[in-house]
Amino acid sequence: MVKQYTIFIDFEFSMPQKNGVPKGFYPEIIEAGLAVVHNDEIIDQFSSYVRPRTFTVLTDRCKGFLKITQHQVDEGISIEALIDKFKEYDQRGKTTVVTWGNMDMKVLRDNCRRADIPFPFTGQFIDLSMEYKKFFGDQNQTGLWKAVKDYGKDGVGKHHRALDDALTTYNIYKLVEKDKQYLKKTPSTTIGDRIDLAQIMKKFAL
Repeated sequence: MVKQYTIFIDFEFSMPQKNGVPKGFYPEIIEAGLAVVHNDEIIDQFSSYVRPRTFTVLTDRCKGFLKITQHQVDEGISIEALIDKFKEYDQRGKTTVVTWGNMDMKVLRDNCRRADIPFPFTGQFIDLSMEYKKFFGDQNQTGLWKAVKDYGKDGVGKHHRALDDALTTYNIYKLVEKDKQYLKKTPSTTIGDRIDLAQIMKKFAL
């Protein structure tokens, strides 16, 4: 029997200066975090900084916003090594990849294309932010940590740390799935639940 795994992923990307975008700039993965879940249990975690291939020097804006240093990414793994790691997870069984928003997979695909590396995942993808939006009927997409606070919970660790955000995404996933199951088990309200039939019969008997 093929095992099923759900992989929760978050990336942090390089950023240009606000007033000086270099020609040809594109976001590169500079930190990756993931949690692998099987039978509702986290069975593996992975976290690493990643060296950018093209724009190797981080901007002051990027370092200030993400609190990531140049030394950390310089000591990180290559994009090729990151993709090899993802392939290992994908080959374990049937995988579903869950992210908060669609940007992570878009940037991963673009980074793979630019490095001439095949995309590593073969399974289903879920944008949990859209699932959350549909479930609660929100007009706009909600940020990851706002969503978890709306549930009355706290995020894991620090925001904009890749592994912490991946684990926070998993926590919201569990909360949403629990609510979905609750609604499925709740019986539909009938007209008899909303009116007192005994009183109506008494009225017509008069």
